[in-house]
Amino acid sequence: MNEREYLDNLQRLWAQAWPAHAPREPQYPLGQRPLTANLREWARRAPERPALHFYGRTLSYGELDALSERCAALLAELGVKPGDRVAVFMPNCPQMHVAFYGILKLGAVHAPVSPLSKALELGYQLKDSGAQVVICADQLLPIVEQVRSECALREVIATSVGEMCSGHRGEIRGDRSPDTVPLPVPLPDIVLAPKVASANAIDFLPALAATRGPAPAHEPQLGDVAALNYTGGTTGLPKGCIHTHGDMLYTCASFMPVALQAGEDAVFLNFLPEFWIAGENAGLLFPVFAGASLVLLARWDPLAWMSAVQHYRVSHCGMLVDSIAEVLDHARVHDFDYASLRQVGAISFIKKLTREYRRRWRELTGCTLYEFSYGMTETHTCDTFTLGLQDDDRDLRAQPTFVGLPVPGTEFKICDFASGALLPPGMEGELCVRSPSLFKGYWQRAQASAEALRDGWLHTGDLAVITEEGFIRYLGRRKEMLKVNGMSVFPSELEALLGQHPAILGSAVVGRPDAARGQQPVAFVVLKPGSGTRADELAAWCRESMAVYKVPEIRVIDALPMTATGKVRKQELDKLL
Repeated sequence: MNEREYLDNLQRLWAQAWPAHAPREPQYPLGQRPLTANLREWARRAPERPALHFYGRTLSYGELDALSERCAALLAELGVKPGDRVAVFMPNCPQMHVAFYGILKLGAVHAPVSPLSKALELGYQLKDSGAQVVICADQLLPIVEQVRSECALREVIATSVGEMCSGHRGEIRGDRSPDTVPLPVPLPDIVLAPKVASANAIDFLPALAATRGPAPAHEPQLGDVAALNYTGGTTGLPKGCIHTHGDMLYTCASFMPVALQAGEDAVFLNFLPEFWIAGENAGLLFPVFAGASLVLLARWDPLAWMSAVQHYRVSHCGMLVDSIAEVLDHARVHDFDYASLRQVGAISFIKKLTREYRRRWRELTGCTLYEFSYGMTETHTCDTFTLGLQDDDRDLRAQPTFVGLPVPGTEFKICDFASGALLPPGMEGELCVRSPSLFKGYWQRAQASAEALRDGWLHTGDLAVITEEGFIRYLGRRKEMLKVNGMSVFPSELEALLGQHPAILGSAVVGRPDAARGQQPVAFVVLKPGSGTRADELAAWCRESMAVYKVPEIRVIDALPMTATGKVRKQELDKLL
């Protein structure tokens, strides 16, 4: 059949499987306009409503709007114009939110950089994006100084992560005077770090206070470029994905109604790094779209998460399954109240969501874990949803990862990798996606853009299957698929199965050449502390739990090599083979 007939058939399947609660079209409560307009509108309607909580400090919508206006004015004074890229090189903190909306209000382009980057990585991204201004955490100034001259940076703006933490500065300094008020959430070291002064950098918050006038009048349009979101760079050098204000808005309008069901009364919690596009969605975009409050953590910490949920009555959160496991196994897990939680989405990277995790989480919190979504940096990452598809655990009764149905307005198809021919439901092939939030190309990489974007579709390089019922199952990256005695073996499936062993903390599967079988799966396994389980015992368990051709060779290691966004660097495991 032709593509139109093919998609019409899929649309019928999706309609039959669609949960009753979920709208079929994107929802725009404040209209179709950039999120900068949403921020201004919430500041007008409810200026005192908390926009952001950060270790005892609360920033209202009125304050966030005013500070981001001052940021736009400061950047304009420094010569930043619409379309210019501004690098943001810092961990999660309120200043990142001020910078993000200030950059967008000016019509400039947000170019986030991982705060874990070293000089070589930072220098590459600054040169690639052409950013001449960077807003950074003061602890990262030494790295910025290493590349400053080679990257032609005109201005460096620095801020201390803990500066907007709380009015209780005595507590932050360790002064235990009687009038010190305890903070509601334990402070991480990054917030406690002393401020670093530099004669070569502009001090961000004092500069905002001293800004002379309003920002130039500028109203960004939905088609304007808003961000360069760099891919993780697990293979090759990272590429900047060009995303517009419209991409950001559609991501919120399509995903939130079907996967979060969050309104003005919601209290989000985000610890995902906000330089990462999933963290950008969860922390910078979703709360402002809904007019809701956000509890922001500088980094993941299970005790801080439990304290924050109880203190702020958190209702919505996205969590790595690894983080969920840490909470469930924490010695103080039963010391806190989780009754406020309504929607907690799980993100399966190393550990995969299982029925056992779901059962334990429901017993602890009363809410049901569900896989959040499938997505890529190129698509703004929230392309599917699974909320409402958990009856009788049908989403978890088969592996690999069940990622549900496409969000409203997004379409998928499965194609043959070699010929591009359409493959019917039930057949494995390349997952292709067409979405209003599809990136507009790779920054300054015309050939790579043309290879990925063909006739309006992103060819993802991911292996997937659309089932006869219309559900999407993600099988992994094509280059990771193994051939064992002619049979296809998907590392993601083996990792999901290994995650069900009670002694395994995390695992990653790669393949090594094997003269007799073609390839041999090799599982690098990290054990839970004190488990005492041996590799041969794990191998025996695998032989009992998996088809014989899938059984991996087991190698126990102390830790898995990770990227800044929580993915395993499998090319480093290849070197260990």
